[in-house]
Amino acid sequence: MRRSAGSVLPAQQPQPAAQPPQAAAAQPSPGEAEPQQPPQRQQQQQLRTEFPFQLPRGYVDEQGTVHRDGSMRLSTARDELIPLRDVRVQENPAYLSVVLLGRVITRLGTLPMVHDGIVENMFASDLAFLQDFYRQINAEGHTRAAVQCPHCSEPFEVELGGSRLGES
Repeated sequence: MRRSAGSVLPAQQPQPAAQPPQAAAAQPSPGEAEPQQPPQRQQQQQLRTEFPFQLPRGYVDEQGTVHRDGSMRLSTARDELIPLRDVRVQENPAYLSVVLLGRVITRLGTLPMVHDGIVENMFASDLAFLQDFYRQINAEGHTRAAVQCPHCSEPFEVELGGSRLGES
């Protein structure tokens, strides 16, 4: 297998017969702790769970302050299941995205807390932006798939987004 400069491949367990004498001496004996990974490798293995965003228009609070910068965390299964028990969602399924976004938006401007009451008072363009943003970060960063035309074999991308939040 070829490696390009700068590529990082997962560590593989060396075969005992293929080890040079120095490598064999560097391995811990049974009962010794394994050496810690270098800090750079540990950083590469961390999962990013919170993502910054900027609303197109911004949420206007009761004092007239516009809040545009915020952050959203990845959704959990619980985040998608709990709103289904909400009476507002049961009466109007379109309300699901409002309740769900109220759970996963962790910060919006200088507001002390973000909840579904804040989300339901946002401009429609900001709500649409947040719905798309939610889909992007919870679908491993994008909602596009590479496909190939069945007639000419030309590759292109299609957008898979478009379903309502909380539904697969």
